[in-house]
Order: sequence, then structure tokens, then C-alpha cells
Amino acid sequence: MTETAKVIAVTGASSGIGEATARRLAADGHSLFLGARRTDRLDALTKEITAAGGSAAFRRLDVTDAADVRAFVSATRERYGRVDVVVNNAGVMPLSPLEVLKTDEWDRMIDVNVRGVLHGIAAALPTMRAQGGGHFVNIASVGAYEVSPTAAVYCATKFAVRVISEGLRQESAGDIRVTLVSPGVTESELADTISDPVAREAMRTYRAVALPASAIADAIAYAISQPPQIDINEVIVRPAASAQ
Repeated sequence: MTETAKVIAVTGASSGIGEATARRLAADGHSLFLGARRTDRLDALTKEITAAGGSAAFRRLDVTDAADVRAFVSATRERYGRVDVVVNNAGVMPLSPLEVLKTDEWDRMIDVNVRGVLHGIAAALPTMRAQGGGHFVNIASVGAYEVSPTAAVYCATKFAVRVISEGLRQESAGDIRVTLVSPGVTESELADTISDPVAREAMRTYRAVALPASAIADAIAYAISQPPQIDINEVIVRPAASAQ
């Protein structure tokens, strides 16, 4: 590792923004520890990164399980000796009108999108404090700033990520950096989790103009690359052709 290279743990790294972020950060010379449930994809991505001369390893991860997230962060530290950055990226988006009462999907969004971020913070914050610094990059959404039909619960979870991030920033000024990255419509598999036909059709129209996942990876790389005295707090990335 170079003097500016960091050890970075990425959740939800098997596809979409997480996968693109892993590729970009590895190309920048950082050491990656990747987590997701689909280990076949993680294995392929890790082999691709290492074949290109990068440094990467992976572990199966369920962010809804606090003990599993602690083990993931511990494995990162054991492999590389420290944990400089945690990218809390794992998320789900099964949109539906509230009146449909898909309470299981509400619970899943709360568990992954909110508790998953909290578990990442709880697992890594003691290590970062002990080593004298660190950086959390939490992935939210433009849904952290606005609400649209069928997205009430999803937006609520992303509002929560925004508030948690700001609270952590205020409590950690001086040693722990916190960045909230809020993507607009981005090419990913998130929409595949929508089971409600009305919400699925609306999202198909909404996603007619979308960012490549690499655009969000670039924003994450920019925040991470700043010198220690600079903390990029919030980044919103939207397609130029989109009003949302």
C-alpha cells in the first residue's frame, strides 16, 4: 500500500454502487474488504481486482445481523491491520403504496437500510477511535430529501440515514469523518426488489434517465481522497437530465 492508500470495508459490494465502488477504489490503490450475501459475485469481483494488481478480500455479510457485521469489521482489521473507511452501502427498495400494507417489506427496509448502517457504525467506531481516526461513507438517496408516492417507507429509511450521519459527524468532529452520499436515479438492481405492480411500473418510468453506478463510485472516491482536515459532509449526485 502507498502512503495515501487506505483499508476500506464495503457492504453491499456484490452489485450496483457497491461493486462499482470496489472497482474504483481498488484502481486508486486502496485495500478492499468486501461484504454481501452473494459470495459467488464477491469471489468473482475479488479475483478480478487481484488479477489487475489490486488488493481485495471478501466475507459473506448480512448487515441485519449485528454480530455478523462485527465479525466482518474484525476480519477486515485482522487481514489488513486497521480499518480506515467503512462504506455503508447495502440497501433495498421494495416500493409500494402504504395502503397495500406490505409490512414485511417495510420491516426489511428498516432492517437493511437503517439497522444495517447502525450496525456498521457500531462495529467500526471503537476501532476507529482506538487507531485515532477513520471515515464513514453512508449511502442514502435523493429520497433522503424528498418523498414520492409508493416511497414513503423507503424515504423514511433514507431520511434516517441522513440524520444518523449528521449526528455522528457532530459527535465525532476532529477524528472521525462522515460523508453522506445521496444518489439520484442510478443503474442498479434495487428496482428488482419491487413486488408491487403499480410501484414497479412507476419506477420503470422514473428510471428512464439514470446515472451509471460508476458516477456514485467517483463521488465516494472523491470524498475519501481528501486530506484529513477536510470532511466532505454531503454529496448529492443526480442525472443532469432529471428534474428529480
